[in-house]
Amino acid sequence: MSEDPNATDAASSDNDSAADAQIIAATKGWLRNVVIGLNLCPFAKQPFAQGRVRLCVSHATDEDALLADLGAELVALQHADPEVCETTLLIHPGVLDDFFEYNDFLEVADALLHELGLEGELQVASFHPDYQFADTPAEAAENCTNRSPYPLLHLLREDSVQRAVESVPDTDEIYRRNIRTLRELGITGWRELMRKP
Repeated sequence: MSEDPNATDAASSDNDSAADAQIIAATKGWLRNVVIGLNLCPFAKQPFAQGRVRLCVSHATDEDALLADLGAELVALQHADPEVCETTLLIHPGVLDDFFEYNDFLEVADALLHELGLEGELQVASFHPDYQFADTPAEAAENCTNRSPYPLLHLLREDSVQRAVESVPDTDEIYRRNIRTLRELGITGWRELMRKP
């Protein structure tokens, strides 16, 4: 597993490092241009600007290896100072590229949270290149709110989520606004944003 170049304990081959750097750069571009640029998540801008978002690439090629990486990242986030690392994006390009298999894995991730005793402290949010909300067609614009360049698991602190929710009078309006934004932008406009560095 390789991390953001700002981290200190990454150990991988030169080829892996170059590939991982590209994956991290694409993910940062998505955060900057789509998530923050379209204000899909009003809580993302500050930790990203402050460098408190940890991005790491899993080299897992099967679910067991990904689960091991996820466990390690959950424990690391639990012990990290929020002023240094607020949240983690575990990017896993080599496994669960099928969205429906990915979606099934989320139950395994929740079971791991329980096993580690981290329920109520951390949670895992989902982003995937083929994300599809239930009862929506695959090309519905609202699916793009959760579409990322690569499959990834977003590790969040429950207390941070709670503070963010309490700071917004109507959290449902964020979802409704995001749907309006993506429908106005359209799939073509969204794809253009995704291609930006």
